[in-house]
Amino acid sequence: MMKDHSFFLKGNRTGILLIHGLTGTPNEMRGIARSFHQAGYSVYGVQLAGHCSDVESLVNTQWEDWFNSVCEAVTLLKQHVDELFVAGLSMGALLALKYASEYPVSGVISFSPTFQYDGWSVPLWSKVLAPIVLPTISALNICRDKIFNEAEPYGIKNENLRARIVNAMNSGNSAEAGLPGNPWHSLYQLQRLSRNVRKNLYKITSPTLSFHAYEDDVAHRRNSQLVYDHVSGYKQLIWLKNSYHMITIDNDRKQVIEESLEFIQHCQFKMKHPQTNIEPTEKVDHLNREEKIGTPA
Repeated sequence: MMKDHSFFLKGNRTGILLIHGLTGTPNEMRGIARSFHQAGYSVYGVQLAGHCSDVESLVNTQWEDWFNSVCEAVTLLKQHVDELFVAGLSMGALLALKYASEYPVSGVISFSPTFQYDGWSVPLWSKVLAPIVLPTISALNICRDKIFNEAEPYGIKNENLRARIVNAMNSGNSAEAGLPGNPWHSLYQLQRLSRNVRKNLYKITSPTLSFHAYEDDVAHRRNSQLVYDHVSGYKQLIWLKNSYHMITIDNDRKQVIEESLEFIQHCQFKMKHPQTNIEPTEKVDHLNREEKIGTPA
């Protein structure tokens, strides 16, 4: 049986659900989770279906299974909190946006949302062929063991951190740092999820905050611009100047944490004082500047 690496940090009655990325693990959200918890919030880091195991386990799941993991996590977290914020990294950001398009939340935070792998480190042939080849491979149910191996700089600008992460990825312990690459079949599931979320962005009326590294190596900044341009209601978009894709652990992580907390506090203030005037589409440019949750007691 696959081990559950989800974690729960019990705090006040405001909950924050953190969703990791494709082939990732809850561990990649632990640092930011601790900061949110230290600020008083209850934080749940979910493990998505098929993750923290081997390629076969992941390939046997579809994006709907990943989304079900999010919905189940919300059900558990809601037994401890009165208001909910959802946040995700990379593909996890798409799942957070998907949830916010279907259910009311107090706010949604997307860290490096990834509708497609189109960053500067992704080979041109992959960008061109993936939309054509992956659906065919999935339909024929072939190449189930094939993966697209990640390459330098692995989404991390900080070289010391990058070396430690790569070491962990190559150790064979997928629960620690995830798989060293993306299975082809799982990439097709990301394509399917991307199409679904993209066409429903307009349904998101909850406050939305998006972060993106201006020089993201994995997903071009246009991915966050897409979110900003199509969600409804209050929204913010923050560019980061000293990180690559993994912004929750890279050089700008302190800014990411501080801006996220400020956003959450702002949303809470607005809920308590709905008559307060506020700029509806504020855009911020910063180029210059455990407790286990299972069956709740």
